[in-house]
Amino acid sequence: MRYLFLLFTLTFALTAKIHCIASIPPIKSLVESIGGKEVEVSVMVPPGSSPHSYEPKASQMRAVENADCYFAVGVEFEKAWLPRFQSQNPRMKIVDLSAPIQKFPMAGHHHHEADHEGEHEESGLDPHIWTAPSNLKIMAKQIAQTLEKLDPAHRDLYLANLKKVDARIDETDRKIRKILSVLPPHSRFMVFHPAWGYFAREYGLLQIPVEIEGKAPKPRQLMALIDEARKERIRAIFVQPEFSDKSARLLAGELHIPVIKISPLAADWSDNLLRLAKAIAGAAE
Repeated sequence: MRYLFLLFTLTFALTAKIHCIASIPPIKSLVESIGGKEVEVSVMVPPGSSPHSYEPKASQMRAVENADCYFAVGVEFEKAWLPRFQSQNPRMKIVDLSAPIQKFPMAGHHHHEADHEGEHEESGLDPHIWTAPSNLKIMAKQIAQTLEKLDPAHRDLYLANLKKVDARIDETDRKIRKILSVLPPHSRFMVFHPAWGYFAREYGLLQIPVEIEGKAPKPRQLMALIDEARKERIRAIFVQPEFSDKSARLLAGELHIPVIKISPLAADWSDNLLRLAKAIAGAAE
């Protein structure tokens, strides 16, 4: 009987998956790509929700109780909730994937200025680090290292999958550069919420935010944006499904240009970045 119990325990240990939680869908995809069948991953902020103000559901708090690790990225809701998650599950390893990445100021935001929902950007720094392929590689490496520490038995699998992810990131980067090669240096594109700063910096672009210090523009500011958009020959305005696009549509109506919806929170990070690049190149032609 004791032999059967030990055999069952050993079998369970060898077949048990690592339970992970990722703050946002793009990171969930990275963890799944690297962990493969050895991980079970859930996402905290679902598509269509804002990571600036998200409040976890009761079912998600229960998932925290059983999680082995949590992959954070430095978005606003984490500041309030990560300590609660850790308190609820002290054994859960919290990994801040943004820690080794140099952050830059949020375009159109100033220190401690409220954003569209009355929240605050942390020290005015842009949290959307995952929109740049070079940052994705840094985060992927951290994910692989974390999984290896939690499950040394599958180290080779995680390292092999990391190589595949790195190759996909490199291929995505090459495609983006080819798509954007039709644009003159320092080309500009207009966005409502400035979530694409790292993407813009990576490819020598500049995003022009419709938001003014994190708020919808006032009439006088809207007129200044219209003048700037005409001067820069802006051909489209990019908005996120997670935010109100009322101001962007007013602006687009005055300029007779389209409003293009695209979210930095899309799960397929590669397809999403390529879609953005194609839209920027097409809008600037």
